[in-house]
Amino acid sequence: MIQVYCKNTGTSKSFQEGSSLLDILQEFEFEKPYPIVSAKVNNVSQGLKFRAYNSKTIEFLDLRDPSAFRVYSRSLCFVLCKAAAETFHGSKVYLEHPISGGVFCSFHKCDGSRVTESDVELLRQRMHEIVDRDVPFRRGEVMIEEAIRIFREHGYDDKVKLMETSGQAYTDFYTLGDTIDYYYGRLLPSAGYLTTWDVELFHGGLLLRTPDRHHPSKLAPFVDQPKTFGVFSENLRWNVIMGLSTVGDVNLAIRRGEAGELIQVSEALQEKKIVQIAEEIDRRFHSKQPVRLVLITGPSSCGKTTFCKRISIQLKACGLKPVSFSTDDYFVNRVDTPKFPDGRYDFENIRAVDSKALERDLLALLEGKEVEVPEYNFTTGKREYNGKRLSLGPNTVLLIEGIHALNPTLTEQIPDESKYKIYISPFTGISLDNHNIIPTGDNRLLRRIIRDYNKGAFTARETISQWPSVCDGEERWILPYQETADVMFNSALLVEFAVLRNHAEPILASVPKNCPEYSEAHRLLKFIHYFCPVSDKEIPPTSLLREFVGGSSFKY
Repeated sequence: MIQVYCKNTGTSKSFQEGSSLLDILQEFEFEKPYPIVSAKVNNVSQGLKFRAYNSKTIEFLDLRDPSAFRVYSRSLCFVLCKAAAETFHGSKVYLEHPISGGVFCSFHKCDGSRVTESDVELLRQRMHEIVDRDVPFRRGEVMIEEAIRIFREHGYDDKVKLMETSGQAYTDFYTLGDTIDYYYGRLLPSAGYLTTWDVELFHGGLLLRTPDRHHPSKLAPFVDQPKTFGVFSENLRWNVIMGLSTVGDVNLAIRRGEAGELIQVSEALQEKKIVQIAEEIDRRFHSKQPVRLVLITGPSSCGKTTFCKRISIQLKACGLKPVSFSTDDYFVNRVDTPKFPDGRYDFENIRAVDSKALERDLLALLEGKEVEVPEYNFTTGKREYNGKRLSLGPNTVLLIEGIHALNPTLTEQIPDESKYKIYISPFTGISLDNHNIIPTGDNRLLRRIIRDYNKGAFTARETISQWPSVCDGEERWILPYQETADVMFNSALLVEFAVLRNHAEPILASVPKNCPEYSEAHRLLKFIHYFCPVSDKEIPPTSLLREFVGGSSFKY
């Protein structure tokens, strides 16, 4: 017999060795507002078919938990891919990126014709049939050479390249009926668990609609994001041109000794975009309704600070005089910061910024007045006035950087024609393989873990612990305004994860196994091991990546 401690109930029970999580779940009574779809076993995400042969600590999860949501989403993607293969023989589905309350998928029919509403309805019907039949997901494990043989026989060249460059001895794979596929995390026990989803025609492809994580019985709200879609599409076009659509492609290029060139091309593309943005600002500055205020925002760890410095350099090259400061300097004193119900400070809240003082100073600056601006002391938690004065002279443009910069509350008295709004984020365009996307949040979280650790600000465990509240704050206060931007800038680099691997591995390995944060550290460690490591020695000192790994030529 083994002992199982259930975190949901705070109690322990005895079970036969080899009991599955499905069996164990039936013996623990606790409130289940939504169906249980996965669990954490000793702080590692597992599917409900996992069998326990030793004593374990188990936490059962519904879709409100991010790891459970990933299990659900992967399983739904597998059903779509199976339905497409069986309904349109010879077709290919490419899962590209999350957007608009779902996942965008390119769908290529073998005859090359465009996807139609009737095609989507056939896919939807076939997916419903698979779900209604409750087809089980089955997991197998084989030596990597056998996996390569299997996937090569099925024409999955993307998975073959991933396996060939993974450095692993064994790998697992999944089957759904007679359909085989690979997913880099656990799946549901069977298709019948997929109760909330839809598929729609979207931008010439498919939008696989997923549940609202906060209200799992409903679909995530559809939000039209044409500008965001355009950034992802632009990134994808460049990846296709370079022949680097998946991690396997990048790994093979790295093995051929092309990492340095890939870094140079990525940096050149970013610099080209920054120049274009600077030239557009210069054009608008000299128009009949001149732009005097440039607002720069993006979610945590997107590279706002370095972008602000690099755009300043290009504006100077255009003959303008940029003056910049951060909305962070207008934080209210820490004691006045809004709090969550549990007493933690809500730093992402718009009320954490003294918006009236900020707008008052902006208006005064735009009227030609000299203003003493504050500097926030993060040690004391107080806004201080230390004699720093700003004024806008001829050819001067004001740059405001911060997570709330696009929130109209901060600049509602300033005419829109006087503002130029920039949204920056790592719009990760590369996929692990054709059926495994890489969320942009993983990119930013790895950056933040490395930066926090290098600065001595937080351990990896502390950063991971804070991340859910950071993401919730972004959903409330930042993401709703991203489509109002005049331009979007992609701060992701093609070989970024390969460079971050060397920095992240020892930091993530320091997270203790007996804490809840180990689950995320374990997942991220597994994820970055898919990438062939690349030294950061060829990353230039002006790169946005230097803001996180160190060695920047800019002063922060």
